[in-house]
Amino acid sequence: SHVTFKMATDDGVFCADENQHIRYNPLRGEWILVCPHRLKRPWSGQVEKGGDEAVPVHDPRNPLCPGAVRASGKKNPWYEGTFVFENDFPALLTDCPDPPQPEHPLLKMAAAKGTCRVMCFHPHSNVTLPLMNIKEIVTVIDEWMRQVEDLGSKFTWVQIFENKGKIMGCSNPHPHCQIWASSFLPSEPGKSDANQLAYYRQYGRPLLLDYVKLEMEKSERVVVENDDWIVVVPFWATWPFETMLLPKRHILRLTDLKHNEKDNLAEIIKMLTTKYDNLFECSFPYSMGWHGAPTGELSSRDSKHWLLHALYYPPLIRSATVSSLVHWRQLSHPHPLWFCCPCTLETAIPPPPPLVLLSWYTGDSYPTPTPSG
Repeated sequence: SHVTFKMATDDGVFCADENQHIRYNPLRGEWILVCPHRLKRPWSGQVEKGGDEAVPVHDPRNPLCPGAVRASGKKNPWYEGTFVFENDFPALLTDCPDPPQPEHPLLKMAAAKGTCRVMCFHPHSNVTLPLMNIKEIVTVIDEWMRQVEDLGSKFTWVQIFENKGKIMGCSNPHPHCQIWASSFLPSEPGKSDANQLAYYRQYGRPLLLDYVKLEMEKSERVVVENDDWIVVVPFWATWPFETMLLPKRHILRLTDLKHNEKDNLAEIIKMLTTKYDNLFECSFPYSMGWHGAPTGELSSRDSKHWLLHALYYPPLIRSATVSSLVHWRQLSHPHPLWFCCPCTLETAIPPPPPLVLLSWYTGDSYPTPTPSG
């Protein structure tokens, strides 16, 4: 059938939900191309439900399981909560020679030292964050805080990140994340640091704290919130179903969390990840990571321009099997593969509590995951 794109409103006035435009990402200092009219393209592909593979509770051959022997020959303890160990094949090492001074300005090198750790969330391989109960997720948060405290005393940047699902490069289904600590400030947080600082110098307020206030007032892109935290689809989102998790209080690092903020963070992580699973009725893949004020030698500087936040980048677009990781946006200009617009959605988590929802899933609710324990 023939589809006609509406390139302008009837009165010729710009409409963000209809007309192509570019949007500014203040954290990266970059513009992204938004083409909402492309949502009207006919879709002839299948929209499939997830066919998640069965994962055993415990597999002695899985190197992340309690009691398992890893490739290094080291044996895991029979842990009952979280478990952290030095990555057997780390990308960063503490003991390595520094590169020489560059011979040409186009061939620069610099020292890069650090350490890499693996953190298991739970002893059971068939459990993910949305399936864990609040107490178990608080245990994960507590361990994140300990790792930032420990590694942050030695390194400039501590990056906690979770790659969930094979499509995101995670070959092991056991619930875990990675923690890389580096002697340098990586490119992405480096851009974010510079842009947040520039905004603070101009306006006298933290960029992301202003953004939280703005999103709460407009209530157009809020996915879920509670007393201490809010999850929004960023105005500058480029990934399908991208979200940002932010505190409502001025918090610089994970180590600054208060007791009630940890409990509410566990609650909102469970709600968000359950929504993701319910979207296409599958164990929803994503890459997520925490960004907070730099640590190590930079921890003594004034970092009040920072606000702690987590970023979720899911690759799925239309179903559990349709994704896009390589696109014109990687080669030319950042370009979202979807367009976020406020709508309504049947709740993925039965009330209480009441939820603020986006139009991610419009059929019957996917069975709510049963907490472990």
